[in-house]
Amino acid sequence: MLIQITLLLFILFVFSRIILQFRKRIITLKETIFWIFFWVLVALAVIFPKTTDLFAKTLGVGRGADLLIYLAVIFLFYLVFRVFIRIEKIERNITKIVRKIALDEKLKD
Repeated sequence: MLIQITLLLFILFVFSRIILQFRKRIITLKETIFWIFFWVLVALAVIFPKTTDLFAKTLGVGRGADLLIYLAVIFLFYLVFRVFIRIEKIERNITKIVRKIALDEKLKD
């Protein structure tokens, strides 16, 4: 019971951060909706932990907690992949900019 209350308080904190980021125009409406939907699902899993067991058994996993861990690992790997792709794109753009600046300075000489 204490862990549920703690997790729900944390989820409320995350909601406040999501709304704040949206108001500051750091994240888009689409991203805001995605993250709110994600954290609502997490809150439902916290409030009704036995429902995760039903989904787990349907998917052939022993316990609901195991299913959530598997899904979390898959989700985190996907996010790491997305961050990696974004960093690679930024590095290519920086390289292009630096080359252009170097060529422009060389032409000035």
